[in-house]
Amino acid sequence: MREFDFFHYGETLLTPSIVNLLSSIHEYKGKQVMFIEAKRDILSSLLEIAKIQSTEASNKIEGIIATDIRMKKLVKDNAKPRNRSEKEIAGYRDVLATIHENFDYINPRPNLILQLHRDLYAYSGSSIGGRFKNSDNQIEERDAQGNRTIRFQPLSAFETPEAMDRLCDAFLKAIDQGELDPLILIPVFILDFLCIHPFNDGNGRMSRLLSLLLLYREGYIVGKYISIEMLIEKTKSSYYDVLKESSTNWIDGKNNYMPFVEYYLGIILNAYKEFSTRVDYLTVKNISAIDRIKTILERNIGKMTKKELANICPDISESTIEKALNELVKNGSITKIGDKRYTSYIFKQ
Repeated sequence: MREFDFFHYGETLLTPSIVNLLSSIHEYKGKQVMFIEAKRDILSSLLEIAKIQSTEASNKIEGIIATDIRMKKLVKDNAKPRNRSEKEIAGYRDVLATIHENFDYINPRPNLILQLHRDLYAYSGSSIGGRFKNSDNQIEERDAQGNRTIRFQPLSAFETPEAMDRLCDAFLKAIDQGELDPLILIPVFILDFLCIHPFNDGNGRMSRLLSLLLLYREGYIVGKYISIEMLIEKTKSSYYDVLKESSTNWIDGKNNYMPFVEYYLGIILNAYKEFSTRVDYLTVKNISAIDRIKTILERNIGKMTKKELANICPDISESTIEKALNELVKNGSITKIGDKRYTSYIFKQ
């Protein structure tokens, strides 16, 4: 049976590169309260945007999609789901809300993880929700020709309940003893969870929900305002690469956690950087909408869409943003690229 020794793994992961990542994240965490106090009314808008982006991105990774309009209605307005994909999305929406509002009271124990999984499938009518897998599963990948190969063989269905008990016990013991940084322990837990692959379906989405839960419980709440799931979705290829690299020989306890932990910490650090940047934009006083839009595009590397600008500046209406963009194009400050739904803008260097 696979053992879970967080102390052994944690000590081997304190390399210079990871220590630098930890130090940077700790520094941002220290500024977190200041960020949140800066403009609570505006940050509430960031919170709503992040909910939509997190729900959309985490499901998109698994091939579950909806239009922008329906996504907003499902997440923001709690609209009733119309089809299978929307039922999956609505389930994620509800579990995400539960974690946002109750993370202090959700201890990462198997029974509570099962309850969250049950709620993930609350709209689907599926019997798999809230139950560990009842048959052995395997993680496959496809090559460029569409041929499937087995990438990883998780624990058997028979071994799963006990493994989840021991994983949660070992993690909570390590957290309680406080000898290792939680930011090391959390990605190790998430990788172990993914390698156990405890459910017939929904393992990836549950891993991202559990990531938020564990981060919030340790005071790292940046995921409320910046979608960590979206940052993962944007780097999906790297995510799968490090997952493959770190899961090799996992069953024998000889895997290398380093690639996954470095990737995971990089995502958290990028979320904090993005949060800091957005707060800076939101707290600038006595500057017009057009100047704010111009400054954002000037500082950005590459092109941006109107939707991305609206996410950064939730206090500016979309019509005002569009008016500012038209004016900036007209005076030659920025260049318009593409047309209609594919329109984006870039600052003229």
